[in-house]
Amino acid sequence: MVDRNNKNHFDKDTILRDLLKILKDMPSDWESGFSGTIGADTRLVADLALESIQIVQLVIAIEKHFQRQGLPFQTLFMSDNRNVDDIRVSDVVDFLHTHLKAP
Repeated sequence: MVDRNNKNHFDKDTILRDLLKILKDMPSDWESGFSGTIGADTRLVADLALESIQIVQLVIAIEKHFQRQGLPFQTLFMSDNRNVDDIRVSDVVDFLHTHLKAP
């Protein structure tokens, strides 16, 4: 869990580190086809083969970890009312860096 009193906790490096840990701690049934190291350029769908239910599980894990419910993930996963085909770990980090700063 995140210490909300630590103002440095939401810098991009910390968010990336925490997000990578969340991804590594997720159930490993999706990892079988990915042989590389998960990093900022890793794509959630093309590289990790995450399906929609696993994306939902990831969102729930992120909100739980950062103790923030109701983050506007739809802005990350949709563009012009259409689903975005894929996003990179770095896209999620940028999204969280922007939205975790808000009270």
